[in-house]
Amino acid sequence: MAELFNVYPLYDIEPVRAQGSYLWDTKGDRYLDLYGGHAVISVGHTHPRYVQALTDQLNRISFYSNSVRIPQQQELADKLGAMCGHPDFALFLCNSGAEANENALKLASFHNGRTQVVAFRKSFHGRTAGAVAATDNPAIVAPVNYNQHVTFLPYNDSAAALVGITDQTCAVIVEGIQGVGGIHVATDEFLQTLRRRCDETGAVLILDGVQCGYGRSGRFFSHQFSGIEPDLITTAKGMGNGFPIGGVLISPKFKASFGLLGTTFGGNHLACTAAIAVLDIMKDEGLLDNAVRMGDYLMNGIQQIGGYKELRGRGLMIGIEYDFPVEPLRKSLLVDHRMFTGVAGKHTIRLLPSLAIGVDEADLFLEALERCLNAERAEL
Repeated sequence: MAELFNVYPLYDIEPVRAQGSYLWDTKGDRYLDLYGGHAVISVGHTHPRYVQALTDQLNRISFYSNSVRIPQQQELADKLGAMCGHPDFALFLCNSGAEANENALKLASFHNGRTQVVAFRKSFHGRTAGAVAATDNPAIVAPVNYNQHVTFLPYNDSAAALVGITDQTCAVIVEGIQGVGGIHVATDEFLQTLRRRCDETGAVLILDGVQCGYGRSGRFFSHQFSGIEPDLITTAKGMGNGFPIGGVLISPKFKASFGLLGTTFGGNHLACTAAIAVLDIMKDEGLLDNAVRMGDYLMNGIQQIGGYKELRGRGLMIGIEYDFPVEPLRKSLLVDHRMFTGVAGKHTIRLLPSLAIGVDEADLFLEALERCLNAERAEL
């Protein structure tokens, strides 16, 4: 019998149904989803408007290539540009965050003819060749993933950025909030320094909004707190609420030409339909405001419980760092309280719930977290 290539450690749970912020497994047990499959579930599982839109589209046409007109692409570009605050940016559609970052780096290199890239410690930009080269994790960078052209600088260190970004730098790629790296939030001063230094040197500033974008921080893109405008913005994760889609928002300074970029599946009928439904739901249900409100609610509740080393994040992208390894805590939340959470490194619990999460769900988590921490203290 053929076997799957065993690269994923699995929990012995098989979800078969989902709705809103909840999953049900084959045993009928219900789980609260506070992780959204790595920040993917943005408007809630199986939202009826989302399901209806995809069903209707599937009954018409599901796919054709980018050799024909696909009007959903223009509708998506118009709605995304208006909602994210960059109506003058063009949109290139692809299939994932790694692809988005790959194409952004390629565009930067086409634009200025340079090869040197500046990235940051604890960064994560994807697993494809160019994106993984700019990711600060040697364990997933294969010998074939040439990365001698990448310099890693300390995150949130403006002085290092002023020295490290030079007139040889092709692109600076940075997450507005580092996800895999531990929910570290870029300071306004740091991002403003990057923007200024890129202007001085002719480097392209790429804001990786794959995880911290699409409303998760309470702004459409987290870098918008700092008031800067990047040259390129990458997005994916919550863009399709589970349907694979990614994109690059591209400043008017870049000029398109036939064949410059390309993809077979990117921007297909179903993917665009999913992404349009997500934007419509986010707008009509006020989910950016809800991300602010519920992010504050969760942060305040976590602060009242205490016991952590550091609490970081914005909106519904939250990292709780403890002075002990958190895998047992995560397992207790999952097994004893039936709640999905994530981790970042060994000491940080990562919360990435649906932007539609409510007070009832937040209270369930806060109660479970307090009980788990009290049990942890009782064992010491």
